[in-house]
Amino acid sequence: RMNCCGLLTPEKEPVPLKSIEVELEVRDHVATVVSTLLYENKEDKPIEAVFVLPLPGDAAVCHFSAVIGQTQIVAEVKDKQQAREEYDDALSSGQQAFLLEESDQSPDIFSLSVGSLPPGESASIRLEYVTELAVQADDGLRFCLPAVLNPRYQPQGSEGPSVQVTSVPASLVPYSLSFSARVSSPHPISKVESSSSLDPLQYLNAEKTQATVRLAAGHKFDRDVELLIYYTDAHQPTAVVEAGQASAKPGTVMGDLMMMLSLYPEFPQSVMSSVASCGEFVFLMDRSGSMRCPTSSSKREETRISSARDTLLLLLKSLPMGCYFNIYSFGSSYEHMFPKSVEYSEKTMEEALKKVEEMTANLGETEILKPLEHIYSQPCIPNQPRQLFVFTDGEVGNTKEVINLVKKNSGSHRCFSFGIGEGASTALINDLAKEGGGHAQFISGGDRMQPKVMQSLRFALQPAVQDVSVTWDLPKGVSATVLSPPITALFQGQRSLVYAQVSGQVGTAPSTYTVCHLSQNQLRFTLKPAEDTGLTVHRLGARTLIRSLEMEEREHRGQQVGGVKEKVVELSVQSGVSSSFTAFIAVNKSDGKEIQGPLVRRNVPAPSEYYFKITPEAPRDALLQLVSLQKASGCWLLDAALAAALGKTSEEVEKPKPASQVWATILALIWLHGFKTDAKEEWELLAMKAVSWIHLFHDDWLWSWRKIHWGSKVFILLQDCHTNPDYILQPLICISHVALSTCNSTYLDINALCSLI
Repeated sequence: RMNCCGLLTPEKEPVPLKSIEVELEVRDHVATVVSTLLYENKEDKPIEAVFVLPLPGDAAVCHFSAVIGQTQIVAEVKDKQQAREEYDDALSSGQQAFLLEESDQSPDIFSLSVGSLPPGESASIRLEYVTELAVQADDGLRFCLPAVLNPRYQPQGSEGPSVQVTSVPASLVPYSLSFSARVSSPHPISKVESSSSLDPLQYLNAEKTQATVRLAAGHKFDRDVELLIYYTDAHQPTAVVEAGQASAKPGTVMGDLMMMLSLYPEFPQSVMSSVASCGEFVFLMDRSGSMRCPTSSSKREETRISSARDTLLLLLKSLPMGCYFNIYSFGSSYEHMFPKSVEYSEKTMEEALKKVEEMTANLGETEILKPLEHIYSQPCIPNQPRQLFVFTDGEVGNTKEVINLVKKNSGSHRCFSFGIGEGASTALINDLAKEGGGHAQFISGGDRMQPKVMQSLRFALQPAVQDVSVTWDLPKGVSATVLSPPITALFQGQRSLVYAQVSGQVGTAPSTYTVCHLSQNQLRFTLKPAEDTGLTVHRLGARTLIRSLEMEEREHRGQQVGGVKEKVVELSVQSGVSSSFTAFIAVNKSDGKEIQGPLVRRNVPAPSEYYFKITPEAPRDALLQLVSLQKASGCWLLDAALAAALGKTSEEVEKPKPASQVWATILALIWLHGFKTDAKEEWELLAMKAVSWIHLFHDDWLWSWRKIHWGSKVFILLQDCHTNPDYILQPLICISHVALSTCNSTYLDINALCSLI
């Protein structure tokens, strides 16, 4: 009979994992994460504990060890099949063994097996990885400790076995989590934010370049642990050079110098001020059942699908006239609004919006491969660059197949990806954008989806950067081998990372790295190694090369192209960094005692979002209500719906009796600038379209009105408002400052404004 003591799963099985302690060290934009997992067997039989856990998809796992009593066993990286055989052999012979392996389907899921833990014994497992922090729209650096692991759907016919996830509601997670972070940077740390509760930030020096922060006690496992780190005057181009490993052979990845270049491209103002008026915009929306979940535990009334509908509204209103678009949605099957992409007009926009309003999360499982294949089968429209926007909660089991397809078609489009909710697959979301030459965003915690998506739309409307050329100017006798894939996507102010292996007689002579695209960006540096990075840069560089080789192996699988898998295994073993073809294995051979009795397997559960209670959706907010009334051309109509959106009656709005559409559009723009400045990134593009509409069709009207109502100074400002709506709105807001100050906190006082004009 099983001795049911200690922590239990919902099936009343004991859980041997008692606690997870995570220590994060951030140096500028690189993070080292050390997780310590404490296991304890309170049963009367030996057990094997298996924990399927999430890790960042781009993490370089570089250390795995176990401590049993006074003995530490450090794992080695070996060929995955060999490691599995050694693990099984050890358990069969009564030895203790520990195995850590990456999922065959997705690099952001690992399986950790603790074998032959005798009754009454404890084991402390140490897991270490390094990763880069992503730059956010507001210049913050994002670190995410995945804590939520939702079941992944794997379609029939996919390669390899599916990932078996044991999950429980967040409230029933039977182990504790503690989390602390130490941040250091050459730049002062201005703040650290999180969707989770944090203890106050503690600075360690007067310059505020070092600080610590801790997760407040009582984490509920209802969300991933996210940190947003903000530096003062950060995001400057930098080069970090790291000395090779003393024991490694020169000429190898670990034996030579490793360099990490951080690039922040700057484009000419003439490029940045131009917005594309063409393009084929394809929106691919996840409508699987999990999209009914709340966007976060703190906003239960806002579901993922309702947020996605609101985001599609903003996107459709912000598209330029003259472009083409289509909307696909998917679950177990997929649908498209139009048989092929259609030209953007008032008619097609309104037709699409009606169908968007009817979208629900009713299409079953998450099968993204088939709709992608259909999209790529459609011929591209001449002179209309294809831009693909993918919205999903990322609960996909066949990640590698999906990424292979995107990479295969990367020459015909750019892909912008959005991970919605806690537990979205980092491997899927990041690699969709990476291989598709676009940009990835994650929407979790209390994030609004709209500002992040609109930032990506601005990137999509930037001219595509083509013909990127790279040159090195290095000292004589020194060569650099780039380990990163070629740069195919550059966006204003967004970081690009380049890893390079440096060989030869390295001195301190200055070197230069130049990237030529729409303009020329140079980075000057010396090859003097940093003193305090350990092997972090080498491991990240090795991880980058491993991922490229794995992709190459999948592309040529089944063809007579040999040796790629062997290269991955060799590099993984040499660098001590995990791969899809290797695993960490440790066997305790210290005491020679055999563990008696049959092993009982215990699956350690991970928290899942699937158990959230669905609540009624909240009504649409005032901003989206106003946006929904805008026409495809950019104007608003002077009618009862506009009056209601502004919080007024039709009589109050129509009292001045000017040219109705122009007056309505100006009122809408003033309201946006007067009351929604905090959401400007959400409506800026559609406001620019509105101003362009006023200029395109109604400059004569503006000329006549300026003589009667506004004065010459205002009109002069109006001459320059084609690319920036502020030029038209700022003078209007100045004129109506009394109106703005006499209105309530929600709506503009239309009467006061009209009396002034």
